[in-house]
Amino acid sequence: MSEQSTRRTTNDAGAPVQSQEHSLTVGRDGPIVLHDHYLLEQMANFNRERIPERQPHAKGGGAFGHFEVTGDVARYTKARVFQPGAKADVAMRFSTVAGERGSPDTWRDPRGFSVKFYTEEGNFDMVGNNTPIFFIRDPIKFQNFIRSQKRRADNDLRDHDMQWDFWTLSPESAHQVAYLMGDRGIPKTWREMNGYSSHTYSLVNAQGEKFWVKFHFRTDQGDGNAYLSQAEADELAGKDGDFHRRDLFNAIAGGNHPSWTLYWQIMPYEDAKTYRINPFDLTKIWPHADYPLIEVGRLTLTRNPTDFHTEIEQLAFEPNNIVPGVGLSPDKMLLARGFSYADAHRARLGVNYKQIPVNRPVAPVNNYSKDGAMRVEKASDPVYAPNSYGGPAAQHDPYEAGLWHADGEMVREAYTLRADDDDWSQAGTLVRDVMDDAARSRLVDNVVGHLSDGVSEKILQRAFEYWRNIDEQTGKRIEAGVREKLGGESKAPGLASAEAVREAQAAE
Repeated sequence: MSEQSTRRTTNDAGAPVQSQEHSLTVGRDGPIVLHDHYLLEQMANFNRERIPERQPHAKGGGAFGHFEVTGDVARYTKARVFQPGAKADVAMRFSTVAGERGSPDTWRDPRGFSVKFYTEEGNFDMVGNNTPIFFIRDPIKFQNFIRSQKRRADNDLRDHDMQWDFWTLSPESAHQVAYLMGDRGIPKTWREMNGYSSHTYSLVNAQGEKFWVKFHFRTDQGDGNAYLSQAEADELAGKDGDFHRRDLFNAIAGGNHPSWTLYWQIMPYEDAKTYRINPFDLTKIWPHADYPLIEVGRLTLTRNPTDFHTEIEQLAFEPNNIVPGVGLSPDKMLLARGFSYADAHRARLGVNYKQIPVNRPVAPVNNYSKDGAMRVEKASDPVYAPNSYGGPAAQHDPYEAGLWHADGEMVREAYTLRADDDDWSQAGTLVRDVMDDAARSRLVDNVVGHLSDGVSEKILQRAFEYWRNIDEQTGKRIEAGVREKLGGESKAPGLASAEAVREAQAAE
């Protein structure tokens, strides 16, 4: 017989509960009565337990720890969290992009890699992925991209045909698709993968000098290339759909605290105007030969959540959470995410989601916000500005990050092309020069399997050309493999890919 608890069950108002086994009825065999308030509270709460899941990045897990600066990057930023010896608590969340909340961890998909720094100047969020690039460069395509990776309207099934339809009509996706179909499309564990801001951010130092920066979190648990084969991932999807979540939780619970070393790539402000590729294009990397990695600090996870819902499911990241010394950049995707993430949290968690403990900053909050659903922090008069009664006042920062010169007519056009801007070169370098023969063969097998599963002939033709544009020989191997698997043949002209930046991609 289990030991009797000394703590008495209460209802949500703190009053003691008479029974957790028997509802209040008229006699032992009679009907349940409406004034059994505890029963009604339990049923009503249960019906409302599930908040809407995130649209992308619905399935994930996370943990808590700390960040400590180990290098000296004060010459690039005045942000206190990045000054020599600085420390800050952090929250992290890892996720898949396309899967729903109950989907397997081991589906082939990019992984979200997000970090919230609780700093004395406010929360700073780096909302990234385990790849240094992304599928698209203009946010107007994002919603349709996500829909193409999720489920059809008619049968509610995921569909490879619509995935390849979107990708092949969006050639800027080639670089990311090459990552996705390679080994890093299914990382072995979250602990053994790298994380990247992908986007370019801005920095400003105490003297007002501005810089551009990319964040690289490199795992200390190996080289960042540990992966699951497609067969291993498929087996785990059936045996343990929560494999990555379980691995992280058990590692931390067992005292095996994973860590990542943060590096920055720094581009001088003026370089961005003439650099040979657009440094704000999310589908491109910066070669490390041009902008080498600079060590900043180490992030270590030491604590698991004790309530997954309140600490992880309600954990809200947003790129617009920035602190003095750090800012956004002309990256169109980043600028749009500065609105869309916060708006998604308002819709999913309520307008006062930053008052949820896991999202609450450790820095004082002084503003004129008031009311709204689920507000728990008290507002105080005056609740307007300007005022004559001593409310908080904004203070101009002459050295504000995230400001840059821009002019021209308002247009709906793509980025201006630079000398080395194209959609195929960096993807081709990844496939040809970074992957070895074994990795390239696994890539071919992964693509062949994916294209052989329900992709229509017209999309297949575009997909074969897409891969030949990335690398002619790889494209030919993919076409031959698909035709053999489907029992047919097809020939189409190839297009050789361009030269690019193997050193940077190997280092990623």
